[in-house]
Amino acid sequence: MQLSWGAYERYAWGYDEFHPISKTGRHMAPKGLGWIIIDSLDTLMLMNMTKELTHAREWLAKSLTWDQDQDVNTFETTIRMLGGLLSAHYLSTTYPDMAPIVDDDPGRPGEDLYLEKAKDLADRLMAAFETPSGIPYASVNLAKFQGIESHADGGASSTAEAATLQLELKYLAKLTGEKDFWDKAEKVIARMDANTPEDGLVPIYIHPTTGDFSGNNIRLGSRGDSYYEYLIKQHLQTNETIYLDMWRESLAGVRKHLVTYTQHSHFTIIAERPNGLDAALHPKMDHLVCFMPGTIALGATGGLREADARRLPSWTPQADADMRLARELMHTCWATYKVMATGLAGEITHFKLDHPPLTEGAPHEAAPEDLDPAPDAEWRKDFEIKPMDAHNLQRPETVESLFYMWRITGEVKYRDWGWEMFRSFVNYTAVEDGGGFTSLGNANVVPPEVRDNMESFWLAETLKYFYLLFSPDELLPLTGMVMNTEAHPLPRFEMGKMFWTGWKRGERKEKGEKEKKAEGEKHV
Repeated sequence: MQLSWGAYERYAWGYDEFHPISKTGRHMAPKGLGWIIIDSLDTLMLMNMTKELTHAREWLAKSLTWDQDQDVNTFETTIRMLGGLLSAHYLSTTYPDMAPIVDDDPGRPGEDLYLEKAKDLADRLMAAFETPSGIPYASVNLAKFQGIESHADGGASSTAEAATLQLELKYLAKLTGEKDFWDKAEKVIARMDANTPEDGLVPIYIHPTTGDFSGNNIRLGSRGDSYYEYLIKQHLQTNETIYLDMWRESLAGVRKHLVTYTQHSHFTIIAERPNGLDAALHPKMDHLVCFMPGTIALGATGGLREADARRLPSWTPQADADMRLARELMHTCWATYKVMATGLAGEITHFKLDHPPLTEGAPHEAAPEDLDPAPDAEWRKDFEIKPMDAHNLQRPETVESLFYMWRITGEVKYRDWGWEMFRSFVNYTAVEDGGGFTSLGNANVVPPEVRDNMESFWLAETLKYFYLLFSPDELLPLTGMVMNTEAHPLPRFEMGKMFWTGWKRGERKEKGEKEKKAEGEKHV
């Protein structure tokens, strides 16, 4: 940990990128956007690093400006920058004894630096939503308050990116009383649902002009993942049952169409349907998919301990099945680390399946609980790591799920698995001379190939989840907050009189058809 934060303090101030081996950095915008600083504010608070936090606040107050002629990704800027600032506001106001520091500007007592910067940024990001359908453009120019459609994919936006802005904007609406933030975020999900996706599974692209999905690629990896994550988390944030219904429908669709088992040792995986639900199953899992075990457990229990949730009258056989699926997938995600030479998972893992693949619930033996480390062990036959997929980007999803599984089940093995992973990161990615930690070009050779890059989500997510995995449950209890997709904690809250769910699923198809017709007449 000291290695990483030493680099943070010595080299990363104001940098949007950091290269720990060469100890250099780079700005994404002329004056820097504080990508690393803002993404790690709440991590500094949780770890009580007051010295570093004081420096960070000084940079925010004196150097940060959003008024820069710079195109930024709508999604990444929302989850990292807006989410980071809102989380810092939440922690500093709800837990004032957490990393307490002296106000950086005594002349302006009471000023909320985090909220001020968040509101300014959000006002600029709103330009992305100025589209015919309400589906946001992929990018925004900060200085010009201008949305910019994607330069690739025929102008389509990523479905996951468009549907992973809601937690942040709804909380900001609650803080500021400006309902427009809420309405624009909510309309995105309503429009997607108006497309009536089969069994709740959505294609990974959507057009901002029409609001229609593009293509039929169905996956829970890149461009699909956090659409599903934010369904259940929106329900947890505001107790809106419409999103719980959508989550349950989607999870049932995942079981029906994507869950299968490996050929030799029967690991449970979530595969892909790149050519639609009626086409062949592709036995591939991005590391990103490993958010699912923890998210499934969170959805089944609401964040309660499993033992407590089981005693409630609301517990169902389906919740029991969900917990079983969460455990099986967690085991598979852990195995993707164990199969690698460094003990650090590759970006993508392919699997060997039966022909035809088994469907979820089909009779099969359980995957082995103890994985034989021998290079010719039977279980390894199910895993294929292609050379182009062997890199490790310091991603958080597996340790994220380990954190949730530990908090929810109390089973010590999840801490044990996390400790193995942390030791592998220290052994193979730590940089000498206090440089920090680097991502790897190839994690399946020892010594590994290095990339000389430390992602901001290493500080914002991966290290934070490791820290929380070994912290008391009283630190950020799951029943009081939700983590955004960048691991920034935000509070659960009552909507109150000002905010409400502005749409109903029963109206979705008719409303969608009317919007399409109106848009067609407009173009004519």
